[in-house]
Amino acid sequence: MSRTCCDGCSFPLNTCICHVIRPLTNQQELIVMQHPSEVGHAKNSVRLMQLVLSNLKVFVGETSTDFAELQDYLDQCGKSVYLIYPSEDSQEFGQVAVPNNAVFILLDGTWRKAYKLLQLNPWLSQFPALHFDLESASNYTIRKASRSDSLSTLEAAAMTLKQLDQAVDVTPLTDVLAAMVNGRLAAMPADVRQRYLTSR
Repeated sequence: MSRTCCDGCSFPLNTCICHVIRPLTNQQELIVMQHPSEVGHAKNSVRLMQLVLSNLKVFVGETSTDFAELQDYLDQCGKSVYLIYPSEDSQEFGQVAVPNNAVFILLDGTWRKAYKLLQLNPWLSQFPALHFDLESASNYTIRKASRSDSLSTLEAAAMTLKQLDQAVDVTPLTDVLAAMVNGRLAAMPADVRQRYLTSR
């Protein structure tokens, strides 16, 4: 039997996060390339981003053909485009002069699937890649990451907006993430919850 979901946030009623949703008007355009396996995932942070951000586009797929519409859009937008992805060739965000009207691409999936998206879309290599100087670990405790520089897509989006404008208030993003994480943790059996918390 399927659980009844909230009409506002689409989460199950016992983990509804509508009470913490606040809109965030972002001038900079954020684009998410989402792996298909993430679309229906209960712990998908892009769902939260769509509830909060005013300037967000989400494209779902794996191959270059899947993202043909996105490629056409980027070719015609006339703006600088940056890929948010840590690699040997990426530059630290704070060390790069980024135009105010730039477009930022984020890859959404597990680390393995995000890497697969990168490999299946060699056209992304034309855009400079940026990474963050991380001072603290991800707060996304209900997903496992194999690398210390892994962030949820929502956290990467929040850090991108903060890098562009230190005065911007990104708590509308971080609050919905915290609400989702806390709701999921509360719904877990005590032993499972403790395992997640101690593995941070």
